[in-house]
Amino acid sequence: MSGTQLLLRRLPAAMGLLAYAPRGPVVAWADATRAASALEAAAQAAWQVGALALVVEPDLEDAHAARRLLGASGFTPLDFSVQPRRTIVVDISASDEATVLGAMKQKTRYNIGLAARKGVTVRAAGESDLAAFGALMAETAGRDGFSIHPAGYYADAWRRLGADATLMLAEADGQLLAGLFAVACGTTATYLYGASTSARRELMAPYRLQWEAMRWARARGCARYDLWGVPDADEAALEAGFETRHDGLWGVYRHKRGYGGRLIRFVEAWVRPLSPLRWALYQAARKVRKTHGLAA
Repeated sequence: MSGTQLLLRRLPAAMGLLAYAPRGPVVAWADATRAASALEAAAQAAWQVGALALVVEPDLEDAHAARRLLGASGFTPLDFSVQPRRTIVVDISASDEATVLGAMKQKTRYNIGLAARKGVTVRAAGESDLAAFGALMAETAGRDGFSIHPAGYYADAWRRLGADATLMLAEADGQLLAGLFAVACGTTATYLYGASTSARRELMAPYRLQWEAMRWARARGCARYDLWGVPDADEAALEAGFETRHDGLWGVYRHKRGYGGRLIRFVEAWVRPLSPLRWALYQAARKVRKTHGLAA
């Protein structure tokens, strides 16, 4: 079994469509034959809708074997990535919660317990909570300086994904303190979006929220919890810099490292031109726009 989600972007100047597979195809990458078949099927689907090229950014760790497989399927690496190249994945497969908690850093375990002792509760959101989560995302983005989707995007994703997604809210004394959106696919759950208010930060609500999301993932049979994005640097550099740097994803690394996961790095975006002439023209136009400081 395999599958691919293709997102289609219409390019300027009537150049056609560009097909993009975020974290796809979804396939057992250890089976090289099946993986090659999935890549070919994705390319054929992109060709049938008239795309000039297929860009993939798979859930595939960066290694020589992975690059050889993609290259053998007609793909070449690009000079950018859309998805985070590096992340922390927590092993939640243990039979008991104590083992999962035991792998975390002591301060993180303490904060999870502190939040519970201080009265922080976590519940699954309902339809009536979607607007509040959108407002919480906007507050967080304004405070921390990152871009977000329109509020309706999160609501639409929650409705469409159904039981495969959870939107959890952390509260104390009836006050919304933090929210978290996670998605499960196969044996992996991924933390995609999170937000928190500036109020009552001493209650450590985000820590209890992440733990409850891990418990939700365990109940679904997931073995891994992907914390989704840290700076693209090796572990030595991350550990040396996380206390002093707060730009980009550095601000979240300090929090995420406490859950005791494994640091992994994915391959970058790779492309297979389906119309070589049109792809070459697009690349030339993109280079000109970058030279003149315009958006690619």
